[in-house]
Amino acid sequence: MDSKKFSASRRHHLQTLASAGAALCLPGLALGQGAWPNKPVRIVVPFAPGGTTDILARVIAPELSKAFGQSFVVENRAGAGGNIGAEVVAKSPGDGYTLLMGTVGTHGINKSLYDKLPYEPQKDFAPITLVAGVPNVMVMSARRAQSLGITSVAEFVKYAKAHPGRLNMASSGNGTSIHLAGELFKSRTGVFMTHIPYRGSGPALTDLLAGAVDVMFDNLPSAMPHIQSGGLRAFAVTSAVRSAALPDVPTVAEAGNLPGFEASSWFGLLAPAGTPPEVVNRIQQETAKALNQPAVKERLLAQGAIPSGNTPAEFARLIDAETTKWAAVVKASGARVD
Repeated sequence: MDSKKFSASRRHHLQTLASAGAALCLPGLALGQGAWPNKPVRIVVPFAPGGTTDILARVIAPELSKAFGQSFVVENRAGAGGNIGAEVVAKSPGDGYTLLMGTVGTHGINKSLYDKLPYEPQKDFAPITLVAGVPNVMVMSARRAQSLGITSVAEFVKYAKAHPGRLNMASSGNGTSIHLAGELFKSRTGVFMTHIPYRGSGPALTDLLAGAVDVMFDNLPSAMPHIQSGGLRAFAVTSAVRSAALPDVPTVAEAGNLPGFEASSWFGLLAPAGTPPEVVNRIQQETAKALNQPAVKERLLAQGAIPSGNTPAEFARLIDAETTKWAAVVKASGARVD
C-alpha cells in the first residue's frame, strides 16, 4: 500500500476510535441514541406509602412502563420531610434511571424551612413535569369531631381557644405542605396546636382515624377515600376556591373568615441534574400523554387532583415561583426546623 494512503487510512481509523471513545463519555449516549431505557427505572417517593405523593407515583409508573417497555418501579424513601428521598435522587447518576416524585415541600418549602438541606432544590435537579396540583383539606376523625361537638372551622377555632394546648395536629413530616398549611392556620387564627410529624400521610391518617391525633391538613387525594367512607369529617379545603371533588365543603378562607388563606400542594417528576435533555423530554411527553388519557384524568379528578403534564421549562418556573412564595409563608409563620 502507498505510504500516503496508509497514513490517511490510519488517521481515519484513529479519528473513528476517538469519536467512539468521546461518545461513551456522554450521558445517555453510552448505549447509543435511543437505547434508554434498557433496564428498570426507579421513581423515588420521599414519603411512606399511602400518601398523595405515593398515590400519584403509582398512577404514573405503570403508564410509563407501558410507554417505554421497561419497568418503572416506585421506591419509598421516607423521612425528614422528604429530604432523605430527595437527597438520594440528587446524588444519583444523571442517566435517566432514577427519578423523584418531588413535592411543594421538597422543592418549594424546605429550602426556607430547614437550616441546612442535603441538596439544592433548584440546582441538583432537572425538572421534568408537574404531575398534578391538589388542595389540602382540614380533616378530623368523624368520631372525634362528634365527641367534641365540632362541626365547622369556626367551632374548631372556638374549642381550641377555650382549651389551649389540648389539641394536636398531625402532618406527613416537617416542612411538608400539610405541616405548613397547619402552621399557616395556627398563625392566622391564633390557636395553639402541638405539631406531630409522621413519615408520610399514610401513618398519620391511621392515627387520625383512630383518634390518636386530632386534626390534619392532608392532601385531598389521600384523605378522599376516608371522607367518602365517613371515617373523616372534612371542615374545609385550603385552596383559594372550592374543590370540584368536594363542592359542598367550603374553603378555609370562607369558613374561617380568613381572606386570602391559600395553601395548595403540587407534585412533579424530577431527575438528577445532568440527565440528558432528550431523556427528560421523552419522559415529559409520555407523562403528559398518560395524564391526558380519559381514565387516568377521571381517576385523578375524582380524588381532587388536577392533572398537568407541563413542559420542563414551565415546571422550572413554577419551582422558582413557589420557592419565593413559601419563603414568605415560612417567615410569617415562624416555623423552623434545625
